[in-house]
Amino acid sequence: MRPACVTDYRELAKRRLPRVLFDYLDGGSYAEATLRRNVEDFEALALRQRVMRDVSSISLETELFGQTLAMPMVLSPIGMGGMYARRGEVQAMKAARGAGINMCLSSLSICDVEEVTKDGGAPPWYQLYIIKDRGYMKELLARVTELGCPVVAFTVDLPVPGARYRDVRSGLFGAQSPFVPLQRAWDGITHPGWAWDVMARGGPHKFGNLAPAIPEAKGVMEFWPWVTKNFDPTLTWKDLDWIRENWKGPLVIKGILDADDARECKRYGADGLIVSNHGGRQLDGVQSGIRALPAIADAVGDDLTILMDGGVRSGLDVVKALASGAKGCFIGRAWAWALAGAGQAGVEHVLQIMRQEMMMAMALTGCTDVRDAGRELLA
Repeated sequence: MRPACVTDYRELAKRRLPRVLFDYLDGGSYAEATLRRNVEDFEALALRQRVMRDVSSISLETELFGQTLAMPMVLSPIGMGGMYARRGEVQAMKAARGAGINMCLSSLSICDVEEVTKDGGAPPWYQLYIIKDRGYMKELLARVTELGCPVVAFTVDLPVPGARYRDVRSGLFGAQSPFVPLQRAWDGITHPGWAWDVMARGGPHKFGNLAPAIPEAKGVMEFWPWVTKNFDPTLTWKDLDWIRENWKGPLVIKGILDADDARECKRYGADGLIVSNHGGRQLDGVQSGIRALPAIADAVGDDLTILMDGGVRSGLDVVKALASGAKGCFIGRAWAWALAGAGQAGVEHVLQIMRQEMMMAMALTGCTDVRDAGRELLA
């Protein structure tokens, strides 16, 4: 099968990855109602078809925080990207650069920010989790500054991790039965392509950005208990002052679903925000990003640059998000499925598909420049 759309790559990823990794990538929290809602609410939103307009020239070029992007997309931070393909975050960064966009590197990436910058060819945006060790966080922000990362996206919707039942069933989280090591070994044996590409040739398998803070951990699975215990649940809006002391570039707040919280982002001096429910992986039952977006856009207007993520599965979805008030989209599972299914070439192909879908949607709604996309594009 030649993949024709994003969801085709999901099927490739499901076949190629061990269950423990596919379930971590694909799943959401609790009953996964919000995970489904993220996609369903995009599907329910109708575009307004217009005809007999000159659409011979269409521009997707976008400027975000001083960077010119070929289209209004950024690869969203995805934890453990280097476990889906050999040095996966580097491959994804190369694909993003080839498409004229950027990626936002997860704090929980396998490849550290230095490796992605060096081997990927440019500094990524950096997604920031604050752990309790502020001394280490200060060092990390100094590294990000030194490398020239253009934007820091501070994720605020994970003071505690959501309950992800698929990960409990697979043995990634929770109490470990004596059979879990055997289960993981069988997972590897029955997925030989992944085992050779990632396990045999893709090491080291650590959370690269956080590894210096926990030198005793020998592998990814040993990191998880430490990571979940060391996220800081005491964070408040005033902690943005501490971040500002240690990061002078554009600061974006990721994880906003409420208009009042959007106003707080503005009040405390953020440069932008990302409307997000963490891909349906935190509080189940909340509204989708695309449904929350219009009220947030109305609340802060042009005072902040608004991005969104969650449920973006096509270029049509990106156009719907722009029409609803966003300046661009983070895409997450779309690129991670493609990486798992076909490596860098898969990510390149997904970005080509989404670009073509955007061009078609723009033409058939009569909009020739993404900077002009507004609510008039929606039926």
